[in-house]
Amino acid sequence: MPLFGKKDTSKKSKKDEKEKSQTLEDKYNLKELLGTGAFSEVRLAERKDKPGEMYAVKMIDKKALKGKEDSLENEIKVLRRLTHPNIVQLLETFEDKQKVYLIMELVTGGELFDRIVEKGSYTEKDASDLIRQVLEAVNYMHEQGVVHRDLKPENLLYYSPDEDSKIMISDFGLSKMEDSGIMATACGTPGYVAPEVLAQKPYGKAVDVWSIGVISYILLCGYPPFYDENDANLFAQILKGEFEFDSPYWDDISDYAKDFIRQLMCVDVTKRFSCRQALQHPWISGNAASNKNIHGTVSEQLKKNFAKSKWKQAYHATTVIRQMQRMALGTNSNQSQAGIQTTSLNQPYNGMSQ
Repeated sequence: MPLFGKKDTSKKSKKDEKEKSQTLEDKYNLKELLGTGAFSEVRLAERKDKPGEMYAVKMIDKKALKGKEDSLENEIKVLRRLTHPNIVQLLETFEDKQKVYLIMELVTGGELFDRIVEKGSYTEKDASDLIRQVLEAVNYMHEQGVVHRDLKPENLLYYSPDEDSKIMISDFGLSKMEDSGIMATACGTPGYVAPEVLAQKPYGKAVDVWSIGVISYILLCGYPPFYDENDANLFAQILKGEFEFDSPYWDDISDYAKDFIRQLMCVDVTKRFSCRQALQHPWISGNAASNKNIHGTVSEQLKKNFAKSKWKQAYHATTVIRQMQRMALGTNSNQSQAGIQTTSLNQPYNGMSQ
């Protein structure tokens, strides 16, 4: 689809022309609002020709997006390239003078941490199964030359409310095609960002593996491996890879799980596991994950450390880096600037706003 009035020089069949001439309203009935983002809103939509078949429509305001068209082009380019059972699917796109519409697979199962807190029982094996699905999806992405760059719990959604629902990766606003050049743009969410990103070095697929390591750590204890109220101190911890398996929270967690996390959260990129290697680790592929119920301690810590007001706020690493640079120069910068929300397309597709 030629976005923003760009000419499409590719040859089309009559069938293609007919499909392109269809509007969103021709094909879908728009229903209630699911959520809003900085430049978009997400609505529930029903196929007119297949009543009861529901989708999520991400409606992006062109006026508000002015100057950031490339970000949207990138998101669409990435999503069109990815077809995997654990990745939220872009099905089709529409455009009119005011808006661009992305028809997305509807994901209704809610967010990762919410489900864990609600569960009655939760084990290492449950965490291992979740991380295996994430690794399989990210390994597929990496094989396609795509790096997500912003993996975090908020972007992991359950497909349905079913007890055995699969997990889905959403939110590709920051993702990048690896073959479009060395990535050296600082982006992501600080608590989950790899050291090489913070060091402003060129980076690649390994940044996603680090983020999966951070998520794995949280899934087993309920709190993040790196935390400090002061962003500069937080960044210093991450750059050194300083984290602990604190007692009593880690006393019942297996050595296999701890080894798995160490392999993923390795500061030396050359020694850090790839997704493929991580999938072969005994904690993922074998029977090394414990079946002991750890729900009580994990859910208590999740509620304490990831209250909506805290973990719903996405901090953009670029802003924090700038703030740190100003601090280093001795300028008296406004601390509140570090709390700027990530912009544009960083809104999960099931409509839960950041």
